Amino acid sequence: MDEALRRFDDVGRTEGIIAGYDADCRCETNYLTALERHFQENPQTPGCSIYFEHPLSGPLSPQVYGAIAAYELHLRYYVQALRYAGFPHAHHTVGSCMAVRAGAYRKQGGMNRRKAGEDFYFFHKIIPLGGFTDLTSTAVYPSPRSSDRVPFGTGKAVRDALSGRQIKTYPLQAFLDLKQLVERVPDLYRGGKEFNREPWGTLPLSMRGFLAKQPFADVLAEIRQNTSSEAAFHKRFFRWFDGFRAMKFVHHARDAFYGEGTAEDQAAKLLATLNFGHSCGNDLSRLLKIYRGLDRSRGG
Repeated sequence: MDEALRRFDDVGRTEGIIAGYDADCRCETNYLTALERHFQENPQTPGCSIYFEHPLSGPLSPQVYGAIAAYELHLRYYVQALRYAGFPHAHHTVGSCMAVRAGAYRKQGGMNRRKAGEDFYFFHKIIPLGGFTDLTSTAVYPSPRSSDRVPFGTGKAVRDALSGRQIKTYPLQAFLDLKQLVERVPDLYRGGKEFNREPWGTLPLSMRGFLAKQPFADVLAEIRQNTSSEAAFHKRFFRWFDGFRAMKFVHHARDAFYGEGTAEDQAAKLLATLNFGHSCGNDLSRLLKIYRGLDRSRGG
C-alpha cells in the first residue's frame, strides 16, 4: 500500500484508489469497474468496505466449510448488532475487502505493522473521518482455509473449529447495553443533572463498570469544552468511543457479565429483536443467507 501511494505521488493522483486484496481470494468479474464507479459516485468517501462471501463448498473438507459459515455469521452478526445499537461506525473490517483513497491513506499515517488485526486498526482510523461507505455491487470471496500465522481471525477460527472447538460469539445483551449509552449521548451533551452528578448515570451495570475504568468524567469535560453543537459533540464523542473501544466494551460485558454464545443462537436472538417477521431457528445456512442479505441491502 505504501508503494501504491508512492506511485500515485509520482503522477500527482492523490485521489487514486488503493485496494486491499489477498492472493488466495477470488472476486466478481466487475470488481475493478465497480470500485472505480463507487468512488466516482461517492466523491467525499475516504474509503469503503467491500461486500464479501466465503465459499461454502469446494475441494476442502465439509468441516472447513461448516466452520467458515459459522465464523462468517459471527462477523455479520457483530456488525448488525452494532448497527442495531446505533453505533455510527459499524462496518466490516476485512483486510482483503477494502479500498481507500491515497490521500486519506497518507493523512492517517498509512498501514500499521501489527502482527494481527492490522486491518481492523487501520479501518478505525479511516471510518471516523466521515463518509465511509459500503460497496455491495461486487463481491470478494476470501479463502476459508485454516492458518496458524496469526493469533486470531479467520484462519485461527477455522483451525480451532477443526480441532473440536465450537465457534462462539458475543452476547446480544452486550449490544443492548451499548445501545443505552448511544441513546444517552444527547443527554451527555446537554449535561442533565444525573450526568453531572455521575457521568454514567443509570446506564447498565456492565457499561458503568467499563466507563469507571476509563477517565470518562475528564473525557466528557474535554469534549464539552471543545464543541459548540450537539452534532460536533456526537462526532467527537465517537472519535473517543471508537470501534476499538466499542469492541473492548463488548469483551468486558462478555467476560465479566454475560458469557458467550454460539453464533447461531445470538444471531437468531438479534433477528427476533429486530422483529424480522419469521423465525428460522438456529439453522446456520438460513441465518447466514439472511445476514448476507442484510449486508447486501445496505449498499443499496
